[in-house]
Amino acid sequence: MRRRVLLGLMPLLAGCVDQLAQREAFLNRFVGHPDSDLVQQLGVPARTYQTDGVTYLAYDESRVQLVPAAPPYAPGPWWAYGGYGGGFPPQVVNLTCETTFAVAGGVVKSFTLRGNACG
Repeated sequence: MRRRVLLGLMPLLAGCVDQLAQREAFLNRFVGHPDSDLVQQLGVPARTYQTDGVTYLAYDESRVQLVPAAPPYAPGPWWAYGGYGGGFPPQVVNLTCETTFAVAGGVVKSFTLRGNACG
């Protein structure tokens, strides 16, 4: 049983890895290029911070996902056991990803990703 569950989750996890790899490949295109290219493609950053000659440009991405409710279950006739059991209400999940670019001398040097929706 465990093996089936793990085998069933493998494609889902592989999909997550592919999304992260795709995001990183897209963002790597900006490393070594002028920061003006970054602003042209991604727009004006949400926040900037400058220290020790390095400017950090932060871009925020967020979305809300609804996890559907789990239906209640009844182990037998509901009237015999006093009603249904289990069941969970729908859940709202906030997904965010912050991408921060480090820029020095007008050139993008690196980027970092932070959040639960980056990959």
